Amino acid sequence: MFGSFSERLVQATRNLSGRGRLSAENIKDSLRQLRMALLEADVALPVVRDFVAQVEERAIGEEVSRSLSPGQALVRIIHAELVSMMGPQDAALNLQCQPPAVVLLAGLQGAGKTTTAAKLALRLQERDGRKVMLASTDIYRPAAVLQLEKLAHETGAGFFPVVAEQDPREIALQALAAARVGQYDVLLLDTAGRSHIAQDMMEELRAIHQAVAPTETLFVIDAMAGQDAINAARAFSETVPLTGVVLSKTDGDARGGAALSIRKVTGAPIKFLGTGEKIDALEAFHPERIASRILGMGDVLSLVEEVEQKLDRKKSDKLARKLRKGRAFDLADLRSQLEQMLDMGGLGALLEKLPGGMGLPQGLAGDADPGMIRRQIAIIDSMTPAERRFPKTINGSRRRRIAAGSGTEVQAVNRLLKQQLQMQKMMQRMKKGGMGRLLQGMGGPSGPFGGGQ
Repeated sequence: MFGSFSERLVQATRNLSGRGRLSAENIKDSLRQLRMALLEADVALPVVRDFVAQVEERAIGEEVSRSLSPGQALVRIIHAELVSMMGPQDAALNLQCQPPAVVLLAGLQGAGKTTTAAKLALRLQERDGRKVMLASTDIYRPAAVLQLEKLAHETGAGFFPVVAEQDPREIALQALAAARVGQYDVLLLDTAGRSHIAQDMMEELRAIHQAVAPTETLFVIDAMAGQDAINAARAFSETVPLTGVVLSKTDGDARGGAALSIRKVTGAPIKFLGTGEKIDALEAFHPERIASRILGMGDVLSLVEEVEQKLDRKKSDKLARKLRKGRAFDLADLRSQLEQMLDMGGLGALLEKLPGGMGLPQGLAGDADPGMIRRQIAIIDSMTPAERRFPKTINGSRRRRIAAGSGTEVQAVNRLLKQQLQMQKMMQRMKKGGMGRLLQGMGGPSGPFGGGQ
């Protein structure tokens, strides 16, 4: 997310090098580029006007300290205004009530409400130790109810079945009663996707809200949506009192306008980001970190948290012990590393959180995107256990068989084998200089993610 927008903002500050202070004259072009970047990112026009005016007011006449160039000073100001526009940070859900606390999800069709409900259920169960029930009032799309039931089973949450042709308001009340009887802490109530221009659907949402009196009403919005979604958000906020926003599909090719406009339009804080299709791909929203990511400054804190949660410490420790014993890094080890990278969204997702990651060659992230990683895993899965352990035995005929079995070409198999060989050589060299310590630093028992000190 924010790829082209970030590039435009970085470019907007480059023409200030060599200036001693920021003035109306020397930031004129930078402000113009800032305005264009915001508009191209689908940020709402009133938001653009206010944002640029705030940046200009703070920037003009500001002295540049010895440690900051004028460009860096402008970046600092833009960062502060981005935080102000998207903030404050308020990811915590209000569950302080007589159980069960009701969390109502609303939004347009296809925004990702059903998946978000399941992600929230998993998060509440694993992080907060809450007993959660999922229920759907979507009587218009049977597949949505079936999807939610399947996701409830995957997450281990309770599920309230829907009887056909029931009134959505009655479904909500019955689900609430069932959650009370079952002594659930939280009832996550999914609603039908609706268009803001369908007045009857909006009235249905209002009736559900009034019936169950939710402690949280979350608006789920697709991060890739444009101005139409912003207009819808305004209509939803006028129908029911929104307490928070969830930005879904932020791993896609989003321009970022929704993230930058939604707080101003609805008055509700952004609480979570949906960062992928997996059921655990949900992050708390931190405006300071997102602002840093937008400006190419990285988001190391989020990266560290993600690694702590998703890195398989046992696998990392096992690999470290194996290398210490002098055994080579083989294709089974490579598969394990690829799986862990896939769990964290691929190389592109990691680079986005590293300072300067946006400035790296575009092809670098593309070479290890989730789709490419899955194809590499498929190639390894088409090998025999002996071939994975002893890659040098894979001759021409075996490569053709592996390519056919994985649905790829021989060239792809060759590239994978070359990659494995390069990693093997690198680890052999680094082992002499402390590879074991490096692996422990990533996930071994004495590293920051390994549980020891």
